[in-house]
Amino acid sequence: MRSICASLSRPMGQRLFPASRYIAGRPIHQIASPFNLSQGARSQSRLRLQKPFDEQDLDLFRNICNQETSPADYPLAAEIQRKAVIYSGDVIRQIIRGTNESSTSDLAGQTGIERLMDELHRCLSSGPGVFVIQGCVKDLKVIDRANKAFRAIIEAENEAAGGQIKGDHFAAAGHNERIWNSFQKHAETDPESFVEYYSNDVLALACEAWLGPGYQITAQANIVKPGGEAQRPHRDYHLGFQSEEIASRFPVKSQIASQLLTLQLAIAHSDMPIASGPTQLLPYSQHFDYGYLAYRHRDFRKIFHTLMVQLELKAGDAVFFNPALFHAAGDNTTQNIQRSANLLQVSACWSKPMETVDRDQITRKTWDAVQKYVASVPGGQTASTTRALLQAICDGYSFPTNLDKDPPPANGHCPPTQLNLVTKALRGSLSASDLAEQLSSYRDRRQA
Repeated sequence: MRSICASLSRPMGQRLFPASRYIAGRPIHQIASPFNLSQGARSQSRLRLQKPFDEQDLDLFRNICNQETSPADYPLAAEIQRKAVIYSGDVIRQIIRGTNESSTSDLAGQTGIERLMDELHRCLSSGPGVFVIQGCVKDLKVIDRANKAFRAIIEAENEAAGGQIKGDHFAAAGHNERIWNSFQKHAETDPESFVEYYSNDVLALACEAWLGPGYQITAQANIVKPGGEAQRPHRDYHLGFQSEEIASRFPVKSQIASQLLTLQLAIAHSDMPIASGPTQLLPYSQHFDYGYLAYRHRDFRKIFHTLMVQLELKAGDAVFFNPALFHAAGDNTTQNIQRSANLLQVSACWSKPMETVDRDQITRKTWDAVQKYVASVPGGQTASTTRALLQAICDGYSFPTNLDKDPPPANGHCPPTQLNLVTKALRGSLSASDLAEQLSSYRDRRQA
C-alpha cells in the first residue's frame, strides 16, 4: 500500500475521449466540460451569476440533456439503459484480478484496469454523468449482515431519542429512517460486517477512477417507507448544500471545478423496482455551467421532470454519479417495499468531507477483524480487497499536519500518512493495544 505521494507517481494510461457531439456548431464538451476551464465563454462576471435565467439558458440546458449515449464510447460496458452506462461487477472483478479470459488479452492486468478507470472517469466527466455497477456487492449475505447492523443502530438511536420521530432535509418525519455517519457507526456496531462490506475492490476502483488515491469515504444509510415522497431535483455537496445567494458568490469556474471533489453513489440494500422510487437522474445535466443556481428554479425543474430517468436496481447494485448531476429521490408508491440504500459520499483527498469521521476509532474498533480478514483472504496483505479495505478505513493523505513535529522525510516532501502507519502495523502483526498507542502518537504530532 502506498501513500498518495507514491501513488501520484504511478504512470497512468492515456485518457480516451468520446466522439464530439455538437450544439450550435460547437462540441458539447467544449460548451460544458470541467476540463475546459480556460474557455473565454466561461469568464463571467459576478453580475452574470445574479441575473435571471432566460430562454436561451433553458434551450441550452434542454439541448445538453437531450444527448444520447453511444455504446461505442463505452466498450467495456454491458449495455446502455436510459442513457446511463451499465457495467457488470463480475467483469470488473475479472479485470481487477487479470482473469478476463472472455475478452482480448490487452484487458489483462494493469492495462485493463487503466482502460476501465479511463472509461469510468470519462462517463462521469464528458459523458452522461452516471453509471451502474450491477452486483457491485456480489455476496448478498454481506448486504444482509450490514442491514442487521443498520437496524440495530436505528433501534438504539430511536430508544435514545425517547421514541421521537425524526425528520431530515431528505424527507418529512416518519417517511424515512436515516443513519448519519453510517460508516463509523457500522464499524463500531459490527466490525466483522464492516470489514467484509468495505473490502470491496470494485468500489475502490470506481472511487479512485474519479477522485484519485487518498479518497475519503463517508456514508449515510437511508430507508424510505411506502408513501415516501420524491425530493425536489438538486445538485449535491459542496455547492448543492449552500443557499443560492452563497453559491452565487463563488466564481463560475470554481463552481464547475467543485464537481471533481466528490463522488456520489448509492449501494442498493433492497431490490428497487421503479415503483419504489429509485433515484431520478438527468443524464448530461452536469455539463450546464450554472446548474448550482439553476436547479432551484421552476423552469429548470420542469425540464428535469420531462427528461429524467430512473433505473431499476437489485440489492447489491450500485449507482455512481457526478455530484453536479441533477437528481432527486423518487416517490415510493408501493404498499410494502421499504427502499433501502447506503448513500456514500466520497471526497477527494484535498476536499473537506461533509461529515466528521474518527478514522483512529474505526481502525481501533476493527483491527482484530481486519487482521482476521487479511489472514483468510488469498493474497493476504497484497490482495486488492485488502488494499480497498485499508483505503476505506485510513487517511491516505499527509496534510494538514504540524511540520515542526511531523516533518517530511529527507528524501521527500510528504510526511507518512495514517495509511502508511496502519499498513506497516499490519505487516508487523501489531496488537490492538500497540496500534492504538501508535495512532495516538501519530495524531498528537499532527496537532498544532
